[in-house]
Amino acid sequence: MDLYFGVDYYPEHWPRSRWEIDASLMKEMGIDAVRMAEFSWSKMEPTPSVYNFEWLEQAITLLAKHNIKTILGTPTAAPPAWLVEQCPDILPVDSNGIQRSFGGRHHDCHSNAGYRRYINNIVTAMAERFGNNENVIGWQIDNELGNSHWDLCMCQSCTKGFQTWLENKYRDIESLNSAWGNYFWSQDYNHFGQIPAPKLTVAGRNPSAMLDWRRFCSDLIVDFQQYQIDIIRALCPSKFITHNFMDFLDKVNYFDLAKKLDFVSHDQYPCYFRQGNLHPSKDALSAALDLTRGTKNKTFWVMEQQAGASGWDVISRLPKPGQLAMWAVHSVAHGADAVVFFRWRTCTVGTEQYWHGILPHSGKPGRRYDELKSMIHKMRPVMAEIQGALPRSDVGIVYSYDQNYALHIQPHHPELSYKIQVLKYYAGFNSKNIPVDLISCRDDFSSFKLIVAPLQYVMTPDLAEKYKKYVRNGGHLVLTMRTGVKDVNNICMSEEDLPGTLADILGIEVTDYDCLRDGPVKIDWEGDSFVGEKWADLIECKGAELLACYDSEFYKGTVAITKNYHGKGVAYYVGTEPEEKLVNRLVEEFCSNVDIRSLGESPDGVELTHRHISGKDYIFAVNHTEKEQKLTIPEKWEPVFEDQNDRLPAFGVGIFIETVN
Repeated sequence: MDLYFGVDYYPEHWPRSRWEIDASLMKEMGIDAVRMAEFSWSKMEPTPSVYNFEWLEQAITLLAKHNIKTILGTPTAAPPAWLVEQCPDILPVDSNGIQRSFGGRHHDCHSNAGYRRYINNIVTAMAERFGNNENVIGWQIDNELGNSHWDLCMCQSCTKGFQTWLENKYRDIESLNSAWGNYFWSQDYNHFGQIPAPKLTVAGRNPSAMLDWRRFCSDLIVDFQQYQIDIIRALCPSKFITHNFMDFLDKVNYFDLAKKLDFVSHDQYPCYFRQGNLHPSKDALSAALDLTRGTKNKTFWVMEQQAGASGWDVISRLPKPGQLAMWAVHSVAHGADAVVFFRWRTCTVGTEQYWHGILPHSGKPGRRYDELKSMIHKMRPVMAEIQGALPRSDVGIVYSYDQNYALHIQPHHPELSYKIQVLKYYAGFNSKNIPVDLISCRDDFSSFKLIVAPLQYVMTPDLAEKYKKYVRNGGHLVLTMRTGVKDVNNICMSEEDLPGTLADILGIEVTDYDCLRDGPVKIDWEGDSFVGEKWADLIECKGAELLACYDSEFYKGTVAITKNYHGKGVAYYVGTEPEEKLVNRLVEEFCSNVDIRSLGESPDGVELTHRHISGKDYIFAVNHTEKEQKLTIPEKWEPVFEDQNDRLPAFGVGIFIETVN
């Protein structure tokens, strides 16, 4: 059975007399699959070791009669009250030492051994009951791992886990003391058992300890997921296993979390209630999808695609006509092989009473249902043709959780953000319809003509050598301010001036730097004026070519941006955070020196992206604006739909096929 569109369904929230109506409406809409049970622990196990799966089995069977398959979620994001009563120490502890309470979700400690025994029981029981059910096609582990755990957990169990993790890494306490620079402020430890979780202190926290803590927390979540994967693999070897990521959420390294999954999934909420954004950035939405694709360099599912206004205590704007369908096709354009909408029907109880689904509270189909139904039936033939298809990208942007962690610990400028810096460069390419892959520093660079690596703050000898080799072999590399500052232990390197061992490929020396706390610095590039924000490296060229210089402050006239030929390649250095106009000028510079493919020109707000398969590019023209746009269509583009022309309606999408070599 082909699976292209689905919906997240909670039959336990509604009378059984309603289930048949829901299944019929889903079938009419074109729904192929549902995700269920990820928050249903108390319903499936109302008391310890007493299981109630009958309702779930009945729902699976009823849906199957309508040719709708099921993905089951393990319910470990919402442990029930009886479990907390029996094992109260599973409740997580924050950096203030305060234990969080039952009554929401994610009220769990991932390291707690007692909790894992209960997890083993419920996941095993589910897998044994449904593992051979032909209508259950796969599993989702937990739900949005890392979500809600920003400041959690620092309990005794996690502290002991951290100590063991550190001992495995450093082997002896002297090595840890040296690596962390614990001679500062008399922070030396005599044994690993003295090391606390980094709760709030009187004054400051050790940056090296904080970075290792972030790494430990990520590894712990990966291990927590693997604990459940192992159970399901043993009992349900023929079923797929996935997990739903959340774009740039950084509690866990998604490249690591993705490794043991058959494919990754993603939750895409363009209009999120906490942000209150009226017109979501197409660049941020696209980058989130491209990062998801990049974690395994494979196509993915969207396990939660926005289906209405989002909200808990406050509510987002209502998506405009056509916007929900456009967002769904936009996900497909960036690599989604299946789109599952959250949720089927808007809930009447609990925290998410205003997280609107395809159906309203009343359950009566309306505009959202009709809009998505029309899109699903129109897109089904396209989905069948592009399964597994990936884009062809000349440009890679390195996304590193370690850099993000380290700069979050010491951001220098209060508004400096690693994620925002990455998105700025991404937006520069996306605005010119240049396909981009978001990649890990562990990935192979050789297939990319240009690599952009912003804020390479933490540098290791291996990573430095990888960048050097890439340039020597003919690659074009872009490095930026704050490159090569720290070693792997988050200690400032002192053997060489910045940018450390990368100075030879860059042909520069950073002699000093200025944190721009009171405003931006002006930049002059061959008579054109730009602005640099938040930071300014003071640079001397040691063989590099000057591209742009500072045009204000006491270092007016000195070097801001450089270009250096090295080996067969070129290395650029950008000594400031560029404004949007300057990013666009940089992209023009890169494109003038490297043969980088663009999909073509389009009006502002219209994005061109593509997926390639069997000698064909499926090109998506996505209108993110609420007005009609005119598209220039090359002769070699063949329209997929008969009703397509050069006019894209508000929030409209055109799809074209180009035959390529």
